[in-house]
Amino acid sequence: MERIDIHLAKQLDVPRTRVQKLIKSGVVTVDGKVATPHTLVREGAVVAHPPLPKLTKKKIPTTDIPIVYEDDDLVVIDKPAGIIVHPMNATDRRPTVIGSLVASRPALKKIGENKLRPGVVHRLDKDVSGLMVIAKTNATFEELKRQFVGREIEKEYVSLVYGRMPKDQGLISFKIARSKTLGRMVSRPEGQEGKEALTEYDVVDRFKTSTLVNVKIHTGRTHQIRTHFKAIGHPVVGDTLYRTKIVHIRPIEMKRLFLHSAKLSITMPDGTRKTFVSALPDELKRMLAELPKN
Repeated sequence: MERIDIHLAKQLDVPRTRVQKLIKSGVVTVDGKVATPHTLVREGAVVAHPPLPKLTKKKIPTTDIPIVYEDDDLVVIDKPAGIIVHPMNATDRRPTVIGSLVASRPALKKIGENKLRPGVVHRLDKDVSGLMVIAKTNATFEELKRQFVGREIEKEYVSLVYGRMPKDQGLISFKIARSKTLGRMVSRPEGQEGKEALTEYDVVDRFKTSTLVNVKIHTGRTHQIRTHFKAIGHPVVGDTLYRTKIVHIRPIEMKRLFLHSAKLSITMPDGTRKTFVSALPDELKRMLAELPKN
């Protein structure tokens, strides 16, 4: 003898939780009597039940992704802050940039090397906004990858960092590596292990406790801007992962990073060079308008 839920789970080759719901609904009988999950089934007993209802996958939600430019080869988007570029794994059910694009462009599913991130040749962090390019053909995917590896693609950002930068222009060249103890990227000086990283900045405006900068990255390391500005004592406003306490500076409350991908220059498949520009989002403009100068 064995319990009816165990018996049915074996017979139907499904999880016990599925047959338990069926049994509790009162539609399963053993020898003509309504069964409970604890009913025992003897050898030769007649078990009757309706078909199990079909499982339906929950549709992953999508969101509107602003399109800056699109042709048959690629699409340039203006990514909103607060959305991830692609799922982290096959069970990640959060809305994503690529999932939202694939919903109306199913051919994208076949582009690239990874089913989780089709067409994606570079990324922006969840709480970063601005320009991204996504390949729509495998030939374009390979060409854009080549341009990124060869540092032919130009990327410029706008960021607000804590403190008053001492110079109007500067170059940050710390190497970047993943910390084995902190679970994030760290900047390392010459002589230590890490990947080469080069960040150039120009001061745009100065405020009482922060500085607005244009940032050009000459390498594409993970969290490069965030790591480099933390390393020089001027972390990005809104960054909870790479934050550091600065004496006499009150934290500026933000639900996102003050980091925006504002300019992207790439060589198109036809050989022409195109530059795309994205204005600072309204919520960042409003924050700047409220910051004291002195």
